[in-house]
Amino acid sequence: MKDLTNSKIDRQNILNNHFALQEIETAIGFHGFNFDGKICFTKKQVSDFYEVDERTIERQLKDSKEELERNGYEILTGERLKQAKIAFGSDIDVGTKTTIFGMFDFRAFLNLAMLLTESKKAKEVRSIILDIVIDTINKKAGGHTDPTPIN
Repeated sequence: MKDLTNSKIDRQNILNNHFALQEIETAIGFHGFNFDGKICFTKKQVSDFYEVDERTIERQLKDSKEELERNGYEILTGERLKQAKIAFGSDIDVGTKTTIFGMFDFRAFLNLAMLLTESKKAKEVRSIILDIVIDTINKKAGGHTDPTPIN
């Protein structure tokens, strides 16, 4: 498998594998909020998890907007924003009236791990992703590999 930070095809193949995504979600154990039947995260939650500045996330959004949107990043406005406020609670609107809100679902959260080259935490997530993908292949061949959990 190629370096996930350089290969859009390898990233997309993993992000399209719903079985692997469920195992990766369990292995990572990062909890967001439930919205529209999916686990979702704010930019702040994502930047805190990956231990990067929010501006780093914003740069990735600018540089890889189409890929991230295809994989579950969404800008909420209007009725969808109202629904998210109910799901997430009033914290997204502290101090200002929020009229636009970016939200990552789990696929977009993982997509960021594959794009963030300077984050130690993203590197750990990429390692878990690859362990689980390799484990899936090994299971088909009769073997097994346990992913290393994140501390």
